[in-house]
Amino acid sequence: MTGPTGSVLVELRGVEKRFGATHALDAVSLDVRAGEIHAFVGENGAGKSTLGKVIAGIYSADQGEVFVDGAPVERWNPGIAQRRGIAMIAQELALVPDLTVAQNVFLGAEQHWLGVERRNLDARFAALDAEVGFGLDPHARVRDLRIADKQKVEILRSLARGARVIVMDEPTSSLTAHEMTQLEDLMRTLRDRGCCVIYVSHFLDSVLGVADRITVMRDGRRIETFDAAAVRKHDLVTSMLGREMDQAYPDRPAAPGPDAPVLLDVQHLRTDTGVEDMSFTVRAGEIVGLLGLVGSGRTECLRAVFGLDAIVEGEVRFGDLDWSGRSPKQSIDAGLVLVSEDRHKDGLVLQRSVRENIALASLGARARGGVIDGRRERSVAEELSRALEIRPLDPELPVGWFSGGNQQKALLGKALAAGPKAIILDEPTRGVDVGAKRTIYELIARLAEEGIAVLLISSEHEEIMELAHRAYLVSDGRTFAEIVPVQTTVEDVLFRLFHVTPGEEAAA
Repeated sequence: MTGPTGSVLVELRGVEKRFGATHALDAVSLDVRAGEIHAFVGENGAGKSTLGKVIAGIYSADQGEVFVDGAPVERWNPGIAQRRGIAMIAQELALVPDLTVAQNVFLGAEQHWLGVERRNLDARFAALDAEVGFGLDPHARVRDLRIADKQKVEILRSLARGARVIVMDEPTSSLTAHEMTQLEDLMRTLRDRGCCVIYVSHFLDSVLGVADRITVMRDGRRIETFDAAAVRKHDLVTSMLGREMDQAYPDRPAAPGPDAPVLLDVQHLRTDTGVEDMSFTVRAGEIVGLLGLVGSGRTECLRAVFGLDAIVEGEVRFGDLDWSGRSPKQSIDAGLVLVSEDRHKDGLVLQRSVRENIALASLGARARGGVIDGRRERSVAEELSRALEIRPLDPELPVGWFSGGNQQKALLGKALAAGPKAIILDEPTRGVDVGAKRTIYELIARLAEEGIAVLLISSEHEEIMELAHRAYLVSDGRTFAEIVPVQTTVEDVLFRLFHVTPGEEAAA
């Protein structure tokens, strides 16, 4: 089905793609081969996702040629690509939640006899699953599956249609470490079957651990394709950025003194969303982290502090005010802002421009008599776009046209436009590349230097350990310890979060 291992399945020659004035792909030539995992890496906006979408037929090339099995294709769209054995699994999975696993896998590919659908889904599913060994329950409802299992359903659906090339666009962005390992194993399984897996990712450690070849994109151009076994992470980062990056993190700003006012004071907080007993303080000019595993109650706590979820017990004070039971609008108006972990669901209006999104949380500050001052709004959006290095620098473009990292910067711009005294950052670097991360880290340090209180959540524990002045450990909805990051290590923190006592890890 897949052709000889190493044979070229898809080749691009001089492919160009533009979106308005943005040159998304610039004379890109490369090939992908049977029996390989081929990773595309680059900064957000470098063109790696666009490249994957051209291969999968989501986008057609403005110039250049696409060859499949050595022959040029005249027309190219998702339907033709699928019939030629090329499928794409996007970040936003396209599944029908109320249908079963088997129904989703064969949706649109049901077998009929004399116009009547054959009742043979179970047998077809069993035969397909036997080839890859995913072990999914064909009768389970997709809505009840974990994200990793939903991805398996997407893969099975591709294989059911004879996919030889499977493009995975940032498939690990919402996965736990264990689920990432499972997905990497799945990619190896597909490769060993003779498929080509195109892995679009910003997780360089994962890329180096699983890929056979790695193509680096920068500013829409293919910079180089490396043999993964012969390249280092440092080499990839330098190639991605076009320069050396001296260090990943900026210098930690000086910690505020004991006389600095406490802007956030949370004591014995409990909610009906999983927060049981959380207490912490954040001073003006201080970066404080909440360190915990997924499901520990970190996000739920921040939502309650901001006013999105109800508080059952405990006290929240913002400055000198009792802040329990306040609304999100009251929080924003008073200078307490939240940057949500889900920019698409809770943060941005993708169809609207960068300018409109940046202004969204602070319209009242730029309006007189209910009329928005458009000139002032544009000025603020342009200033923040430049400061945050949003690319392309055109605040009038819809934010949905931008890469994930630039969307995240726009979300941060929206928070900054509100003039915060305290800012809550929930996974501020999720789904962004190393260059954009550095920009966000520098922003966090600068906010603290300006006297703003920063409360930070990150599943990349090293971020908190390198940025925060203090941190609280969180487990089962409770804060159970306070640490000073410069006085401990990430390893020690993980042992405490997993409740491993000293010496126990060696005994294990």
